[in-house]
Amino acid sequence: MFKEKTVLPANGSILLAILILVIAASITGIFYFDNGLIGIVTFIVFALLFGLVMVNPNESRVLLLFGKYKGTIKANGLYWVNPFFTKKKISLRASNFDSERLKVNDKLGNPVMISTILVWRVKDTYKAAFEVDNYENFVRVQTDAAVRKLASMYPYDNFADEGLDEDITLRSSMNEVSDALEKELEERLAIAGIQVLESRIGYLAYAQEIASAMLKRQQATAIVAARHKIVEGAVGMVEMALNELGKKNIVNLDEERRAAMVSNLMVILCGDKDASPVVNAGTLHH
Repeated sequence: MFKEKTVLPANGSILLAILILVIAASITGIFYFDNGLIGIVTFIVFALLFGLVMVNPNESRVLLLFGKYKGTIKANGLYWVNPFFTKKKISLRASNFDSERLKVNDKLGNPVMISTILVWRVKDTYKAAFEVDNYENFVRVQTDAAVRKLASMYPYDNFADEGLDEDITLRSSMNEVSDALEKELEERLAIAGIQVLESRIGYLAYAQEIASAMLKRQQATAIVAARHKIVEGAVGMVEMALNELGKKNIVNLDEERRAAMVSNLMVILCGDKDASPVVNAGTLHH
């Protein structure tokens, strides 16, 4: 299996200056001397100009000679190589890829819409040029496949009330999910010489057909959790009130009046609306 081979050809600036001088001298000689050799030299010099190659920063040139890989130029500058070399440009710059929103099923079978943002660049120019047909299209297809696989591995959200309490979910475990996605993409894109710089979920939501039902479910769960906290706090407040009344001997309550007081306090503390006070103008017995 071939690997990337970095080469550093001859400096093209010096050779370009020499070739320009030779061309100027050859053209001058054609006008003053009737010699066919000068024309041949001029033709050869023009042919050598095709060996000049410019490499910009964060770019590379993959060199081929009659289908055989000869190396890759990664250092920027002007160089001269064999004029018969085929020079294929491959960018080494970081690229962003925002995938389309895919409709997939999560671990529990719920349809969700999900997309990912991928930052990548070419690390091995040989693999990018020859191991896959089109490395940019390869990145798109494999990213979609990785997102589909990832979504099927985790549920969208926790459903602890139904006995489905998961440690990692798509919604609440973004760091863990992003790490798993990045690892999956690294394994898939390694064959194309692609380095994954960053990968994260860009969009995540329930599919339209169940979004409304799931929103109601989340609201109901939140209401139940809030009620639980309210009741827990109310019980503590009632207990504290009864204990303080008993310690300070403010009033002595039998079991019946104690139960009535607890009931009234719980209604006041747990009610959705403000309580309307009722003034008792009689006695405790009426």
